[in-house]
Amino acid sequence: MQERASFQSDSTPPANLEAEISIIGSLLIDGDAILRVVNDLVPEHFYWENHREIYGACVELFAESAGIDQETVRSRLVAKGILEDVGGDAYLSAAVAQTPHAVHIVDYAKIVRSAFMLRQLGDAGIKITQIGDDIGNSRDIDRALKEAEEIVFRLGRDHDSTDFKPIKEARSITEFLDPDAVEVDGSAIEPVQTGFPALDAVLGGLHRSDMIVLAARPGFGKSTLALNFALHAAKSGLKVGICSLEMGIDQVADRLAACHAELNIQRIRNKSLDRFEKDRLSDAYGLLSDKNIFVDDTALQTATGIAAKAKRLQMQSGLDFLIVDYMQLMSGSSNGREANRVQEVSEISRYLKAIARDLNIPVLAVSQLNRAVEQRTSHEPRLADLRESGSIEQDADVVMFIHRIDKNISEEEWNRRNPTQEYPRGLADIKIEKHRHGPTASITLAVRDEFGKFLTPPDLGLN
Repeated sequence: MQERASFQSDSTPPANLEAEISIIGSLLIDGDAILRVVNDLVPEHFYWENHREIYGACVELFAESAGIDQETVRSRLVAKGILEDVGGDAYLSAAVAQTPHAVHIVDYAKIVRSAFMLRQLGDAGIKITQIGDDIGNSRDIDRALKEAEEIVFRLGRDHDSTDFKPIKEARSITEFLDPDAVEVDGSAIEPVQTGFPALDAVLGGLHRSDMIVLAARPGFGKSTLALNFALHAAKSGLKVGICSLEMGIDQVADRLAACHAELNIQRIRNKSLDRFEKDRLSDAYGLLSDKNIFVDDTALQTATGIAAKAKRLQMQSGLDFLIVDYMQLMSGSSNGREANRVQEVSEISRYLKAIARDLNIPVLAVSQLNRAVEQRTSHEPRLADLRESGSIEQDADVVMFIHRIDKNISEEEWNRRNPTQEYPRGLADIKIEKHRHGPTASITLAVRDEFGKFLTPPDLGLN
């Protein structure tokens, strides 16, 4: 047998010879034991090459629904021409002799997998050190940090494993049977309400683990509506994260304050408020300071970077709702070097959906529309108008568009076309074009652009 790796040596990666041999011996004694480890243990987790080959032979036999014992494994190794390379019959027999039974195979597998993850962590440290050594100047620091964060995030993601669960563990069942439950796994269980009754009536709120896409052309109020959702959620006591790739944290704060206090955003930015308006702004800033709103205004973000930051925020402070504004300003892990833009946005979309599921929160992704909508006579957006769409439509649970006639047609042109109808100034149709769990619909809201605020039209009686 090969010598056991020395844990005292700085040059030897973490490994456990006895645990690896015990797994091999357990499988040769009881082939059915592979059912208990095959989902979480792959040949690459073994440090010693001979163990990788032997375990790999066992996995091949399992995949073929063949029996696993010392003789079938020996025959597979002979067929592959590597029996002697892994130690021959003597090594297989020694593994069996050293393992009295297969009862503890799961424990052995955890030891082997943990050692593998420690080796991966060591490799990640080396890669991160190399990234640091390769920095040519301070302008490369942001890129280096993103690459390092992606390495660590991928490592954590690879460590996660899931298996079949009994249906009784479904959240819908546990929450219904335990109405008094307030939290599950550290997160609130109720959907996030948007603050607009008609919209919530259709969607049932923004559901946890859902990815919601809010799309429109520039200037239609995508960020405004997203921040309206954020403010309402925060006022409801929820913890909101905002990844703002377009606006800095000061702009986000001013917009939220303007919305709450109904103050003119331009007057706030120009510092031209009168005394009464300043008092209202002070109250709004005070309210925001008391709410759990977290803003990351890093201009250049990767999908993996946002995923890592969101997971860290939830662990440290809690996170119930995440807004990403907006998708097309993000970059994929390839940074454009290995994939075209459509593939890159598809990767971003998948990551955002994964964040929603992994953290059990709704993720609202703001998205641009392409120019095709402007070439259409009606100017009404369609799913096909999602810019660089890739898999956005496929991954999203809900897709909503903002359609504003007053942004596309002048009042003069409207009156010429529709002489008997009032010009829809300051009105927006929120078109739910995809709803995986319910109906589609169109909800009309009023817009006060100067305040950065959407409202339920008074004549609908829903305020």
